Amino acid sequence: MLNPPATAKIYVYNASADMRKGVNGLGGMVRAEFDEADPTDGSLFVFINRRRDRMKILHFIDGGFWLYYRVLERGTFESFQHASTAKHVTIDATELAMLLSGVSLASARRRRVRYSPPAA
Repeated sequence: MLNPPATAKIYVYNASADMRKGVNGLGGMVRAEFDEADPTDGSLFVFINRRRDRMKILHFIDGGFWLYYRVLERGTFESFQHASTAKHVTIDATELAMLLSGVSLASARRRRVRYSPPAA
């Protein structure tokens, strides 16, 4: 089960990715396409194919890579291309859970912050 820490950075690649790539190929894409990102820094890198029905998540933890692969029987993953012209979009763990569950991020909205800890 994928359970990223709340502090982990999560990058979603905006262009379609080749799902034939494995850990080494996706790590090379991270180094080439993500601005100054290191695939071994603990961040999660999300790649979605052209038909938007397959997703791979590359995650380095505990001295090795994890490669999560999700294939949808029906439907598609949400597209982030309308949100930005950048090569990647940064999301948080909650948005990743919503993306994996099929919840539209465009229609979801957050409530205002109810409590902020006092500044130290």
